[in-house]
Amino acid sequence: MNLVFLLEELSAKEMLEGLLPKVLPDDVVPYFIVFEGKSDLEKRIPIKIRGWKLPDSRFVVLRDKDSGDCLSIKRHLQELSVSAGRLDTLVRIACHEVESWYLGDLKAVENALDLRLPGAQSAAKYRDPDRLANAAQELERITNGKYQKVAGSRAIGPLLDITRNRSTSFHHFISRVERILREK
Repeated sequence: MNLVFLLEELSAKEMLEGLLPKVLPDDVVPYFIVFEGKSDLEKRIPIKIRGWKLPDSRFVVLRDKDSGDCLSIKRHLQELSVSAGRLDTLVRIACHEVESWYLGDLKAVENALDLRLPGAQSAAKYRDPDRLANAAQELERITNGKYQKVAGSRAIGPLLDITRNRSTSFHHFISRVERILREK
């Protein structure tokens, strides 16, 4: 089976390349199609899906919620996939940003960026990081600018713990990918 990830930006690819080996068995090959932001992703989803020729492939769309309405965004992305002939596309929304996933596992952030953030994970705002509307800015702040979007995602991705993360949207993403694998 091939899992084709349609991503709004390079940082998501960098994170997934490190994270997915913990989730995917050896016989599943991940492919990454990176777009230049949300608009580009939404404009080109049908084109990329229709043009994909590799058999035994499933598509996964991952996009940040940012300040939009999660259900509307998800519905719109699903409609784009259906218009391309794929009813089985998995659409996942990172609430609010993929950086929320990093704030949900500050131990991974500490280890990846060689920092000490003692007690930070128990702070109220990091117990439910999906509620933070400015996760990327918060991550830059608590790391004193050490977190950079692409390099930070590359470093943090392999260290994310798929069981202890406090981000609900992270767990939804992992559980839905695992469901696709069970269905193969």
